[in-house]
Amino acid sequence: MITKEFTAFQNKVWLSSPTMHGDEMKYMTEAFETNWMSTVGKNIKEVEQITAEKIGRKYAVALSCGTAALHLAMKLVGIKQGDKVFCSDMTFAATVNPVVYEGGVPVFIDTEYDTWNMDPVALEKAFEIYPDVKVVVVAHLYGTPGKIDEIGAICDKYGAVIVEDAAESFGATYKGRQTGTFGKYSIISFNGNKVITGSSGGILLTDDLETANKVRKWSTQSRENAPWYQHEELGYNYRMSNVIAGVVRGQLPYLEEHIAQKKAIYERYCEGFKGLPVKMNPLNKDGVANYWLSCLIIDEDAMCKQARSENEALYIGEHGKSCPTEILETLAKYNAEGRPIWKPMHMQPIYRMNGFVTREGNGRGKTDAYITGKGLDIGMDIFERGVCLPSDNKMTVEEQEKAIEIVRGCFE
Repeated sequence: MITKEFTAFQNKVWLSSPTMHGDEMKYMTEAFETNWMSTVGKNIKEVEQITAEKIGRKYAVALSCGTAALHLAMKLVGIKQGDKVFCSDMTFAATVNPVVYEGGVPVFIDTEYDTWNMDPVALEKAFEIYPDVKVVVVAHLYGTPGKIDEIGAICDKYGAVIVEDAAESFGATYKGRQTGTFGKYSIISFNGNKVITGSSGGILLTDDLETANKVRKWSTQSRENAPWYQHEELGYNYRMSNVIAGVVRGQLPYLEEHIAQKKAIYERYCEGFKGLPVKMNPLNKDGVANYWLSCLIIDEDAMCKQARSENEALYIGEHGKSCPTEILETLAKYNAEGRPIWKPMHMQPIYRMNGFVTREGNGRGKTDAYITGKGLDIGMDIFERGVCLPSDNKMTVEEQEKAIEIVRGCFE
């Protein structure tokens, strides 16, 4: 329970807000002045070329958002009504919802403590329970790559393909390769809070020209090459606008700078929390994160009593202990934004009847052996004890030091 009083931040300290440089306006103005305001134009072509080159894929298709990219990836891999698809459990709903758009049935794979990403052991168990699954959707949480070698080897063993959700990890690498190169199809996001933003927007990545052209066609209402509006298959209004692409184009040269700023924030938190009963979100020893969000997890024996319903939370303050609810409410009191860790998908009301597989091999919805408790539902444990901290790369050192002191005060 905090025992000292702080003054509120004069300006709100954000979780992760856009960091603009000026080039964005130049390219948006170019779109305006040349009258290329729709879903064609130089900005789109530049964004696709630069992104593909940065990541190391042959083709990039610029779309309205990362969710649209994931949806078209589900169409590409041929998801049909009733098909089960293995999905990362600890992620944002946008990773999973596109599976359902195509009639698929997500089966959630538990998280592991080493990287907070999909657990390869649980994935292997899932294939033993559901051997016919042919698609695995893997997300890289908070910009830290998952255990791609192990996951990829398991998918190869069972003849499954990976769709890679690199929405949060643009610029992160695993064994020297950029995330976004490990899926048959991969996506990134340019949402307003990402390391590189267009305010919205996303990219689908592929190494096949025919696939890239097919996605471009689908994303523009599947117009055929005819002198009139001819449609022979279902299409979508998913193409990125040339105006949004202007923002992204202006942002892309600053990717490495933004990542360096995010890394410095993470490292200052590591130093500032020394002596507290907390740990920072883990990094993959075989990769380099983009440090999109800095998070902490409270030691089990330092958790005060906390109770959460579907949309409310209560806690009882205790000397030397704290909980995510106390930390988030205290940060908000002083005009700083934090966020709970992503609530795992298997805990979401909409997906509670879906299969969920832990490393013990228990499949909810498949058997009656599903067990909750320490070590058996790692995603739930991280959610209960974890907090996303202010990670805005415009936050000053002084502002971050104050945020650190506010968090420390919660344990006094």
